[in-house]
Amino acid sequence: MNAEPIPIQIRRIIFEKFNDVDAKFTNDEIFQMMQESGKIDPAWKIDDAEPFFEEICRSGMARNIAQNFTTIWLKLFSPVREIHCSSCNLDVHLGESEEQKCPNPDCLAVL
Repeated sequence: MNAEPIPIQIRRIIFEKFNDVDAKFTNDEIFQMMQESGKIDPAWKIDDAEPFFEEICRSGMARNIAQNFTTIWLKLFSPVREIHCSSCNLDVHLGESEEQKCPNPDCLAVL
């Protein structure tokens, strides 16, 4: 398993696969990609990741456009860009409309 924090994994996948303000995507799609990468605990269920997707919405990166039980459909507010955080030495991904601080929960440096 990779030590890359879950919020960083989710944001990287959004940047690489869904970086289009007109695209719709789901938490299920992202969670499946995380499972396939082997970077999360195999015992995790989609419900375990829900707080991380809620934070993506609270931060202003994406908005919840629909929900059905555990599936959340999301859409970006603005394009996502990659920024290198010199404090934690990770490449992080932020929407243009978000506060420009590192999303790594162990860092949170202003970028």
